[in-house]
Amino acid sequence: MRFDDDAELDTSEVRDVRGNRVPGGGATVGGGIVGLIALVLGVLFGVGPEQLGLSAGDEDRAASASSAARVERTCRTGADANTRDDCRIVAVVNSLQDYWRAEYARRGGRYGDARTVMFTGRVSTACGSATSAVGPFYCPGDRRVYLDLGFFDELRTTFGATGGPFAQAYVVAHEYGHHVQNQTGALARARDGRAGAASQSVRVELQADCYAGVWAHHATSAPDAKTGRPLLTRLTEADIREGLDAAAAVGDDRVQERLQGRVTPETWTHGSAAQRRQWFRTGFETGDMARCDTFR
Repeated sequence: MRFDDDAELDTSEVRDVRGNRVPGGGATVGGGIVGLIALVLGVLFGVGPEQLGLSAGDEDRAASASSAARVERTCRTGADANTRDDCRIVAVVNSLQDYWRAEYARRGGRYGDARTVMFTGRVSTACGSATSAVGPFYCPGDRRVYLDLGFFDELRTTFGATGGPFAQAYVVAHEYGHHVQNQTGALARARDGRAGAASQSVRVELQADCYAGVWAHHATSAPDAKTGRPLLTRLTEADIREGLDAAAAVGDDRVQERLQGRVTPETWTHGSAAQRRQWFRTGFETGDMARCDTFR
């Protein structure tokens, strides 16, 4: 996976609040045993911490304005994205939104941008307050993706994924799949509170995996708005294997087996390892979001 060294990154699409103290005091939400239960039940790669009640009420939704905003200073070009994890996330977000803007325009629609917020430890959102224990998530209330970069270490050490740059890209692309669903109306189907292998929640998550694959299919040909050249210049079979491996590692059955020692399909919210691999592959091989109908 490699980005155009000379491309100019758009850091306005990523807000860096790492190291900031979130208003609301020292209470943590989703940590310890609560965080473990959250992971078992499938908040991981999910939609808003409010789905499992991991909200701390109506706290200030914005992190402190004193953010160091490291990405604004250090993530300038594609060359930076090729050497730094945080800059890589900026580049992936740029590439994702370049693609979805063009795809929406091709279909006669208009794509609404979504920012990614990088945080450490704890963050307040329009969906409530959450800690990094819940994993990356998308909040439809403020149309933002929330990500603690420390999760990528957890993906390897706790969930057994091989990791790598494209595993990280897959995680972000999945969350932007939820943003697309928020605009199509499909995301609302996950809000019925039901779980299980055939639940609407599982279908929503699998569609987000498929949308991640659709982006990957087009990523090396989608032109950057500023240069007219693709921001992502190389994506290999090994990269795709990283994405497939990450998708499988966070399947409900794999997560439950690792964290609780048994598999309980009646509590699934994201789908099995095999399903997550299948739908990412469907999106990648077809490159067609119309083929991502997981609700049939």
